Amino acid sequence: MLENRIADWDNAYANGANIAGSDRWPSAWAVPAQAFRDAMSAQGRARFDITYGDRPRNRFDLFLPEDAPKGLVVFIHGGYWLESDKSTWSHLAKGAVGSGFAVAMPSYTLCPDIRIAGIVREIGAAIGKAAAMVEGPLMLSGHSAGGHLASRMVTTSTPLAADVARRIRRVVSISGLHDLRPLMRTDMNAALKIDEHEALTESPALLRPTDGVRITCWAGGGERAEFLRQNALLANIWTGLGAATSAVVEPDRHHFDIVDGLADPAHALTRTLISE
Repeated sequence: MLENRIADWDNAYANGANIAGSDRWPSAWAVPAQAFRDAMSAQGRARFDITYGDRPRNRFDLFLPEDAPKGLVVFIHGGYWLESDKSTWSHLAKGAVGSGFAVAMPSYTLCPDIRIAGIVREIGAAIGKAAAMVEGPLMLSGHSAGGHLASRMVTTSTPLAADVARRIRRVVSISGLHDLRPLMRTDMNAALKIDEHEALTESPALLRPTDGVRITCWAGGGERAEFLRQNALLANIWTGLGAATSAVVEPDRHHFDIVDGLADPAHALTRTLISE
C-alpha cells in the first residue's frame, strides 16, 4: 500500500522555490498592472484608493467599463496574508471590465499586524463598500490567500450584510487555501499566528456554505501537490453540503501564471467568473 505523508510542510507550500523562472514575479504582474492603471486613469475609468476602513491599507481601486456596469467583480490578492497589495494585480481586471463589469480590487492589513480573522472582516467591509457603489450581481474571486478570503465570504458565518450576500452570483477561488490547519505546521505561522480555534472558524472547508452558493475551485496543473489537494478539497466537501461546485485544473499553469486568464475577456477563467 502506498502511504502519503508530508515531512516538510514549508516545502509543501513553497511556490517560488519550486517553479522554474520564478524570479520573473512579481515584476511579471507589476509592469502590466501599472500599464493598465495608467490607461484606465487616462480614460477616466479608474478610481484609486477608495477608503473602506480606518487602517492605512483599507483601500480599494475600482475599474469601470465603458458603459453602465453589468455588475461587480471583486478580486482579492494573495501573498499568504503576509505580502502584496492591490496595485500589483490591476491588469487582471481587464477581462471582466472588457466584458462590461466593474472590478474592485482591495488591499488589506497584513499579518502579523492583524490576525486572519481580522482580514476576513476587512474584506467583508471592502466588498460592502464596493457593492454600495455598483448595482447588479456580485462575483468574487481571489488568488491563493485571496481564494481563501473569497470563499470565506460565502460561508454561514460571513461578515457580509445579508443584502450584499444575496447578490453573490458566483465565486472563483484560484489556487485557494481552504483549510488553514496545515499552515500551522509551517514556519510562516510565526507571523500568521493561526491557532486551532482560528483554523476551525476561518477555514472555508470546515464551514458551511450559504444557500445557493456556486463556487469554482481553479488551480494549475503545475501547482504544488498541496494546492491541488486544497483545490479539490473545498469542491468535494461543499458538494456534500448542497453547494453547486466544480474543480478545474488548468493544464500547463503554475501558481504564478494561473491568474493570467483573468486579463483576457475570452479566457475560460474570466468566462466562468462572470457566467450567468
